[in-house]
Amino acid sequence: MTTPVLSARQVRKRFLTRNGDAVQALRELDLDVAENEFICIVGPSGCGKSTFLRMAAGLEPVSEGEILYRGQTVRAPRREVGMVFQEYSLLPWRTVRDNVALGLEFARKGRTERDKAAREYLELVNLEEFASAMPHELSGGMRQRVAIARALANKPDVLLMDEPFGALDAHTRILLQKELLRIWQRHRTTILFVTHGVDEAVYLADKVVVMTARPGRIRSVIPVALPRPRDRADPAYARLAASILDMLD
Repeated sequence: MTTPVLSARQVRKRFLTRNGDAVQALRELDLDVAENEFICIVGPSGCGKSTFLRMAAGLEPVSEGEILYRGQTVRAPRREVGMVFQEYSLLPWRTVRDNVALGLEFARKGRTERDKAAREYLELVNLEEFASAMPHELSGGMRQRVAIARALANKPDVLLMDEPFGALDAHTRILLQKELLRIWQRHRTTILFVTHGVDEAVYLADKVVVMTARPGRIRSVIPVALPRPRDRADPAYARLAASILDMLD
């Protein structure tokens, strides 16, 4: 049996409030993510979707259970697992090129190698003409494409994406969904993508993971057996989206 790229085993997460009370955020979460899969996670606000991603990235510890990357327990951030946040997290004093190359700089790669990688991934997201621009000169959608290029420049095995298009207008969001699928189909990076949008999940995913309200657990894993590119006007698409929405009521 092939080892999953990423897996969760009986994961629980507890927080302490300012009053010292324990809050159970996640309970008994089990999930396997296979090579090259595109998985979307949906669920009510506060159910622990983003918390799970942060634990998978090694940014937060689990309270019980374990998260595994290729069979190894995740205890800290690692180069093979990249993350894209909703708020872009670009450094405002660095050019677009230098933002994309940031991870390679931390890895002590030389300037020539950094610039080559930055150029390659800016071309991938169609922003090569903006390499010398500063973040404030870009639109929100362009800044998010820079953040995706920066994550991909480190050549991650797994890409974790926490509502990356949530702050964008509807038109830009649809454009970036198509862009992300193009990149994924070219590079076949395994993607775990958190979203509040059921439509977005059905459009993007191989499987949709539906979570319950806090304390979050997995209610169902729904395969999306629709051909790509997906047609939002397809009655089967609408039926699947409606069935997932019903689970969230």
